[in-house]
Amino acid sequence: MIQVGIFSGYFPYDLETTARKIRSLGFNTVQLDLHFTDIDLSAGQITDEKAKRVRDTFRAHDLPICAISGYTNIVHPDLDERTRRVDYLKEIIRNARKFGTPYVISESGTFNADSDWVHDDKNKTTEGYDTALAVLDDLRQTAYDHGATFLLETYVNNVIGSREETEQVFRDLTGPGIQLLMDPTNYFETHNIDQQQEVLGSVFDSLGDRVRIAHAKDVKRSGDDKSEKHADIGDEHALESHTFRGVGEIELPAAGLGELDYEFYVRRLAEQSPNVPLIIEHLDESDVPRAKKFVDDILTKVGV
Repeated sequence: MIQVGIFSGYFPYDLETTARKIRSLGFNTVQLDLHFTDIDLSAGQITDEKAKRVRDTFRAHDLPICAISGYTNIVHPDLDERTRRVDYLKEIIRNARKFGTPYVISESGTFNADSDWVHDDKNKTTEGYDTALAVLDDLRQTAYDHGATFLLETYVNNVIGSREETEQVFRDLTGPGIQLLMDPTNYFETHNIDQQQEVLGSVFDSLGDRVRIAHAKDVKRSGDDKSEKHADIGDEHALESHTFRGVGEIELPAAGLGELDYEFYVRRLAEQSPNVPLIIEHLDESDVPRAKKFVDDILTKVGV
């Protein structure tokens, strides 16, 4: 059966408090965000001792870590900034097993200089794809060399933003060390949001065997608000990857607050990945009980 987890970063506390609060809400796994008020896991600060402390704390609360967030813009147009970001992501990958999981996740990024989620024309050029592919291959090799697996998360506004582009990556990168993070909402724009079963069915048909972790948020049209949308989640130090809620004509709210065909999604997910962790995101702490109940109710209804 599918197990339900949550990003640890939606709980902006010390390590012990974060683990205790998440467990008290009934979760049995977490996607680890390397941000706690009492432990520095920033670039250059990850040590064996710190990784063991994090791993053991979550295990003590019956919360095995299923994956680590490594989200960053791996094709940032500023080359120095790109190097800085990719180097930290590779540091996380090298240390992943010490935290208790092989899986580290990031999207492919965008050449937009102002945002990690806004489209740039270069994203859909041969040069843009080749640049992203070279970085992804480096991440794949780093993962393989350290017993880890990099999980690529497709997102429409990034270089790798469609089923077809994701398929191309896996055709071009034939070696081990890279698989897929399944987030169904990231494949939708206004032109295809009404064809959800067709779009998601094709993703599962062609890429379902590569899914290692799945996400649970939602998708809907944004109405008149075409800006880049961010939420106030009650943490002044929150990463933009946690406050981001969509851009342009699409909004990405919490599970149960949009238009995603959740029954179809979890049915197809369970067919090919029956024990996959399903990780709740895009919400604040106060909304967690509602979102978890929504996801649990869907899983119960579908029987997975």
